[in-house]
Amino acid sequence: MADEEESELNEKQKIDIAKWFLLNSPPGEIQFVAEDVKAVLNDDVLYEEALSEASPLYNKSQMISLEMPGGIGDVLVTSYGELSGTEYLDPRTAHVAVVDHIKQANVRPALDEELPSAYVEEFRCALDEEILRYVGEAYPKGVCSVYCGNGKDVEGPGSDFELVVVISAARYSPQNFCNGSWRSVWSIEFKDEVQVLELKGKLQVGAHYFEEGNVQLDANHECKDSTIFQSSEDSAITIGNIIRQHEAEYLASLEVQHLLISQASYSNLPDTTFKDLRRKLPVTRTLFPWHSTLQFSLTRDITKELGIGKIVADFLLVEDVGEFVNCMYSDERLAPCIILSRDFN
Repeated sequence: MADEEESELNEKQKIDIAKWFLLNSPPGEIQFVAEDVKAVLNDDVLYEEALSEASPLYNKSQMISLEMPGGIGDVLVTSYGELSGTEYLDPRTAHVAVVDHIKQANVRPALDEELPSAYVEEFRCALDEEILRYVGEAYPKGVCSVYCGNGKDVEGPGSDFELVVVISAARYSPQNFCNGSWRSVWSIEFKDEVQVLELKGKLQVGAHYFEEGNVQLDANHECKDSTIFQSSEDSAITIGNIIRQHEAEYLASLEVQHLLISQASYSNLPDTTFKDLRRKLPVTRTLFPWHSTLQFSLTRDITKELGIGKIVADFLLVEDVGEFVNCMYSDERLAPCIILSRDFN
């Protein structure tokens, strides 16, 4: 009894375990995991606490998008647009979404101090327009936003600032037992002194297929690039082309890796998988000597058993049973041989 009491989890441990399961939910499936977690915990208080702590972290890690009331647009729930624990900036519409991470979002206009300066906003708007065009072509259900990461108060040339491009696309199809998401974050440092733009990208792909099984993909990729500092429009076009190129190359590499893995798996089926499914040795515990089968004479054994001589010998040389049936032999004693031939072939 003492050992059982010592092994009992306390409330904090139960909440931490529940949060782990919630945070590791596949894309778009936290509500299903939450139902199971609630049933396992069997404690509404602990469940509500775990869900309230895990939901904001999960939403930000998945970069989910929420539709703002009034048809204003969509807001991405990311750390780059986070103003507080429940407020997220949408730079495109200059609105702030007040998000209830378990329910939905309300909206308010952004304050001046929450927006970048006019100089930075010029570069941000140009890049936002270019990325919006790219996402519309590459990700039919994608949402994107461009944030000012650093230097939002820069008033003109001579100082550095940073823009962050966030792209999030998800496709949820639980009725077909599959869900998936694409998330990419690009940090662009505008270095005025050296007239260089430095790009750092982090790409994440998550997929879950669960029809009569459980297969998950969680892939990450990081890349870097650079280009020259130009006007806002020219910089936006160049950055858009760089992002387009790197993401297309990564998607292509995923397809190649999938094909290579599939080919490797299928090529090993005869030598490994199928052999593992078979008995290593027959019941006689000896290997069949395929290199020398003359020691086994099926013709001789059948001839001796049925006493029908050459007819059976000729029959055994016929490869097609249908052809043999059309032969002139009509001896009813051949019926067992036909059955045997089918089994043997």
